[in-house]
Amino acid sequence: MDVSFIGGAQVDRFGNLNTTLTGSAATIATRLPGSGGACDLACLAHRHIIIMAHEKRRFVPRVDYITSPGYGNGKGWRESVGLVRGGPSAVITTLGVFAFDPQTCEMVLTSVHPDVTVEMVKEQTGWPVRIAAELLRTPLPSLQELTALRRFDPDRYWTGK
Repeated sequence: MDVSFIGGAQVDRFGNLNTTLTGSAATIATRLPGSGGACDLACLAHRHIIIMAHEKRRFVPRVDYITSPGYGNGKGWRESVGLVRGGPSAVITTLGVFAFDPQTCEMVLTSVHPDVTVEMVKEQTGWPVRIAAELLRTPLPSLQELTALRRFDPDRYWTGK
């Protein structure tokens, strides 16, 4: 499998995803639906792209439970636990796009969407956001692209009103 697209209830700066529980195993605050195969995608795809609503409660310093592994605690972690394929390559959110630094495996903000500021991204992220040296502005989609996208987003959650 070359590329997969997955999301979760929580994500941390190393791209680890949680879709299992919030709280701890001893004191579960919320029981979530679980992996549903996303762990297999995160482990076996050559790279995966994370898509999430960008909210501070979801972008946490450390996920409560790793359901789908990203880069664990940083560079070299995947290899040390036997995950020989790629890992996350991007995180696309409702506010912007992140890539992963090849040296640290931490998320780096590479693009902000129209009408979004870096401050807005920082406010909704539970760790100090790293910003790319050349921060881009996500281009607006063409009318043709927007029409195609809205076929898959009839409630306009992702594409807006």
